[in-house]
Amino acid sequence: MLKQIKVPENFETKEGFSLLVSDIDKTEGYKNPLGFAISRNDVIEVLNKETGEYEDKIAQSSMPVVNFKKDGGENLGSAAIMHLALALEGVELDNSGSEAVYNITLGVVKIALGLFTAYISEAKKDDKTHLNIQMLLDLEYMIENQSDSMLSSVHGTKRDDISIVFIYEDKPVESVQAAYLKLHALSSGKAKLRSLNLDGAFGVMTNVAWCEVNNTIVPVSLDYLRYNERRLKLSGNYPIIRGNDKFPQYLDHIIPADNTRILDTNKVRMGAQLAAGTTVMPGASYINFNAGTLGPVMVEGRVSSSAKVGSGSDIGGGASILGVLSGTDGNPITIGENCLLGANSVCGIPLGDACIIDGGLAIFAGTKVKASYEDITLINEVNSGVNLDKLDFRADELQGLNGLHFRRDSQSGQVIVKRSTREVVLNSELH
Repeated sequence: MLKQIKVPENFETKEGFSLLVSDIDKTEGYKNPLGFAISRNDVIEVLNKETGEYEDKIAQSSMPVVNFKKDGGENLGSAAIMHLALALEGVELDNSGSEAVYNITLGVVKIALGLFTAYISEAKKDDKTHLNIQMLLDLEYMIENQSDSMLSSVHGTKRDDISIVFIYEDKPVESVQAAYLKLHALSSGKAKLRSLNLDGAFGVMTNVAWCEVNNTIVPVSLDYLRYNERRLKLSGNYPIIRGNDKFPQYLDHIIPADNTRILDTNKVRMGAQLAAGTTVMPGASYINFNAGTLGPVMVEGRVSSSAKVGSGSDIGGGASILGVLSGTDGNPITIGENCLLGANSVCGIPLGDACIIDGGLAIFAGTKVKASYEDITLINEVNSGVNLDKLDFRADELQGLNGLHFRRDSQSGQVIVKRSTREVVLNSELH
């Protein structure tokens, strides 16, 4: 297996390094991962209600460098070297499943850095390339000098657990680290929205209090707070609790693009994806995990899980795009480009480009919609290959079409659809 690989004598050269990676790739049983990352894990004690005993659980995995590409993997040379370093340190590797997690020790770090010798000098000179090597150099320094706060305990949260996670197949999540790697891949844009299997994530992640402690955000066990409530409050050390959830907030892990604005940190959940130019206003706005924007978008309403919003669209105050668990029968919703969802409207069907739902109007799959002959003719003209030939519809019969304007007739109360004549244009100074 990998530990039996003979490291070439010229491995300190780039040619020798390439030969070593090639030998690892050819080793029987070795698999290149779809993604991998080294993570610093926050470990908390959680009470097992069945046994009555406390167990260590990972509450959060911070991943400064994420390697992930759904088709073909990313930085596979580094993945190969990390596998070999683990094997040479005596770690028993098992890539028979869809994912694997291993502890990272100082020994593994030093072996890996030795195998990366051909690129060490470049990594030290340029902080924009060889990110995995720079991560290892930082880890080596921190572990040897115990200089980082990760080695301390804050409100029962231990930060001395370092691991590496590999995902080989996109199957249901089995570990906290794999869940975080997929969430990082989505939020960083390395994976497309709705492209990853997140089944099992809720089962492995732990509900915690996200607290402001010593100028940082840490997950604190709810059991810890219950047990120590009296002491913490009497001593004035009860933490500021920003919320409690299994998922952290987007801004706890992701640095957004310069022209992206999130005016209230708790409005975007980790695992959301925000394209450059997106503005998320306070108030009724919210973007869930595995949901987000595909370009500059104004968000003043709710973008539920698995919903995608196209460039130039405006989700008005209190408007709601339904998620796959909130009334769409598992049909994920995509809002096209340059659309407008009016204030307090509800969208329960996919929309094409340049569509409008008037404020306060709810459009569900089964909503009865009427149209005039003139508007149907105009709608057919802007949708290639479409030939609507009636005037009464269920709303889902119109899903995905361009240029629709859903309104409510103020006299009859009937929901009607017209050809949209209004151009939705965002304020360029804001996006």
